[in-house]
Amino acid sequence: VQLVESGGGLVQAGGSLRLSCAASGSTFRINVMGWYRQAPGKQRELVAVITSGGSTNYADSVKGRFTISRDNAKNTMYLQMNSLKPQDTAVYYCKAVVLGAPMIEEYWGQGTQVTVSS
Repeated sequence: VQLVESGGGLVQAGGSLRLSCAASGSTFRINVMGWYRQAPGKQRELVAVITSGGSTNYADSVKGRFTISRDNAKNTMYLQMNSLKPQDTAVYYCKAVVLGAPMIEEYWGQGTQVTVSS
């Protein structure tokens, strides 16, 4: 599985961005996909996840502002980010998880920078 993120950039506080994560390879094996972010000097943290069935979960810090979605026909996951804040500034990574047996496989994209100016 290969993942490529796009859609990052510079935006003013209160603005919006939509990130995309295009998956290729054995995409039929993917069970869960998610967005993570890492700000300078901080650990990588979960932003949102979505299962193959469409169930979602969000970090408290983005609930009500971010929406994760998945287009299985296009093998693409999205993160719609609204009401952006300077503290949302980070490199955003997408992740795919394959719940294989006997091992769980994890794949990461290269990341896309999101910068929110105040």
